[in-house]
Formats: sequence, structure tokens, C-alpha cells
Amino acid sequence: MAENFRRIGVVGAGAWGTALAQAVAAQGHETLIWAREAEVVTAVNDRHENTLFLPGIALDAGVKATGDIAAIGSMDALLLVCPAQHLRAVAASLAPHARDGLPVVICAKGIEEKTGQLMTEVLAEAMPAARAAVLSGPTFAHEIAAGKPTAVTLAATEPGLADKLAEAIGAPRFRPYTSPDVIGVQIGGAVKNVMAIACGMVAGMDLGQNARAALMTRGLQEMTRLSIAKGGAIETMMGLAGLGDLVLTCTSESSRNYTLGLEIGRGKRASEILAARRTVAEGAYTAGAVTRLAARLGVEMPIVSGVDSIVNEDADLTRIMNELLARPFRREGIAG
Repeated sequence: MAENFRRIGVVGAGAWGTALAQAVAAQGHETLIWAREAEVVTAVNDRHENTLFLPGIALDAGVKATGDIAAIGSMDALLLVCPAQHLRAVAASLAPHARDGLPVVICAKGIEEKTGQLMTEVLAEAMPAARAAVLSGPTFAHEIAAGKPTAVTLAATEPGLADKLAEAIGAPRFRPYTSPDVIGVQIGGAVKNVMAIACGMVAGMDLGQNARAALMTRGLQEMTRLSIAKGGAIETMMGLAGLGDLVLTCTSESSRNYTLGLEIGRGKRASEILAARRTVAEGAYTAGAVTRLAARLGVEMPIVSGVDSIVNEDADLTRIMNELLARPFRREGIAG
């Protein structure tokens, strides 16, 4: 029997979740977005705008909001768009209200700080009856919400699931490309946030465009090594969820992770910057998780380790940068 994905739930009403709800609703789907904040629910339903997290964007009239987690569980498919470090708790709250076999598309980019698990691994524990997929790629929420052309990767290990979901939510200006490599897609989406912090630091220290290009290239090698060690495919790192997302996030001040690094590079402490923000820079949490995961897998990731030391241990930025520059000369490649 063909599945009917006409009723799509979006779990999380930040800028990213709201933008995805807008893209889905534009395809004529009944779209329900779950928000913790009562003011967001009211604003979306009464004013057709998320005034708290995505102000200035008029939302499709088909986007409705609720604060009732049980209501979202009755939809045909879900996009899980909460921050990575909250995904376990949100999925566990949702699980009693969702039918067995409900397709759940993970749209969070990160690795769980406490366990080092990928988001699919977290979902498998918190919501074991769900059919998991992953959506990632080079995306800024405000551009998706404004209807600007965007391409993403939609991955699932279950045969045919990614294709069915892509057919349901895809459009000429929101183009999902499918993949079976859920591991590589998640590694790319998580680690590129850490690399964006590093690139912001380079810009903040005024080290130049050459240094940023070198860091991005070496960062891609680190991402690829970790992906291979976890069972991902090299090809994924060359696609939208790898190189594409890395380029976007490491070169724009629209990136929360890049601007975090930029401010650190200009002399501010990470803890002070993060405390003053309403939005989440996932890379700050992911840096430590990736460093520990890489150590367990025997993968060398000096850039990620350096970012972790600066952001989470208050290490001296200049010292860490000099240590990276003083590393031995070696042959270029994934292994080096």
C-alpha cells in the first residue's frame, strides 16, 4: 500500500523548524508545528509569523502551531528539528503518542554530548518504533523560508523511504537528493559546525583567506576520516551534506557557528558569547563529543580537538593556532 504523507508534523519551532514547515506547507500539505513557547504558537496561528525566531517572514496559511506534543504524534510523518542535545528528551516525550512505524526525519545536526551517539542512534533508543531518516545539507533557514533555491540530502537505510519522503516534501526550489548513507550525512552535518567555529576564529584573528581555505580543506579531511571510521561513505563527504554544508557554514556570517568563532577570534570568551545568545551554536557542544568519539575510534582530528580546547576548556587561542601550524609536514590525503 502506498503511503500518504499529506499531514506533516514539525517538532521544533526555531528558525530551522519554521523554515521547513514553510517549505512543506508550500507543497499543499497539512502542516502542524510543535513549539514549547506559547507566544510562538499564538503568533503562528494568529499572525502567520514566528515573531520570536523567524521575524519578518510571512508564513503560509497552511502552517498551524500547537503546544501539545500528543497532537503532533498523529501526523503521517514528522520532521524532528529540535536542537541535537535535546533530541533524546523530545523523542522520548513524543514516543507514547506516535504510531509504530511512523517516519521520523531527523533534521538536527550534532552528536550527543553525553554519549557520543549520532542522532539516529539516539532516536533508536528514545523512539524505537520510528522509521528513521536524516535531512541535512547547506541550508540557512531564512533563505528556505523566503523560497530561495535550496538543495539537501535526505538519507534513510530503509529501501525506498528516502525516495517517498523526497517526493512528498520536495519542490523545484527545495530539492532533496536521496542517499542510503545516514552515517556520513550525520557526520558531515555535525562536524562542519565545528569547522565553522574554527574558520570564524581565523577570520577574527585576521589570518587571511589562504588560511581559511586551508582550514576548510583540512577540515574536510577530518570529517571524511571520522565518517569512514563510523562506516560512512567517502562520496557523501563530497556531496551536499559534506562539502556543500561545509562551504556554506564556513564562509557566512549568517552561520551561528561561524560568528561564534569570529567573536572568539576577536578576543571574547566562548562562555560569555554563548550565555548572551538565544539561539544555539551546535558546534560548541559537538566539538567535545566529536573529540571523544574520534579518540575512541582512533581517528586524528587536530582541528576539532583545538576548537574543543578553546571553546570548552578556555585554552589560549593563539597557542592552539600555533600548535596547529607547527604540526609536522606530511603527505596530503585522508590518512594524513
